[in-house]
Amino acid sequence: MRGLEMTLDEIIGFTTALPQVGVLRAGPENGAPEAAWGDVFFFHDPDGDAHERRRMPFATIVVKDYPGFDTASELDRPGVFRVNIAVGRRLFEELVGHPPAAHPEHAAEVDPAAADRIIGHPVHAAQGWVAVVSPGEATSARVRELLTAARERDAARHTRRARRD
Repeated sequence: MRGLEMTLDEIIGFTTALPQVGVLRAGPENGAPEAAWGDVFFFHDPDGDAHERRRMPFATIVVKDYPGFDTASELDRPGVFRVNIAVGRRLFEELVGHPPAAHPEHAAEVDPAAADRIIGHPVHAAQGWVAVVSPGEATSARVRELLTAARERDAARHTRRARRD
């Protein structure tokens, strides 16, 4: 790790080392839409079939802007990427100071392009997602904790679903 900044590869390595995690790096070889190529999706994957089942990820890494949809983080800058983590309502509120449903009223209070800051996701905050542009000294340890917690939360959800089936 360079200083306390986390690289994209370090985040991928950390997250895939967690138990039962599948990763999908979108590209032509796995049938992903071209717009998503280069983005990374992390899934709780107890069966080793993340590529086939394509469940909702618990975290993603986005490496570019999506014109007309998601450009607020200005990810088209060299070396800039954004880690997105599904943390749920309670932890979202703890991290950003308001519940996910109230995010539209608070969105203007933060710069979604600022690096190394935990913010409500520019598009998916209402679903309990947070985001960090280019994690660094201020956020790298917390990002690891949040990725671990998101994986555990997703695993618990998978277990509950399996019991119902």
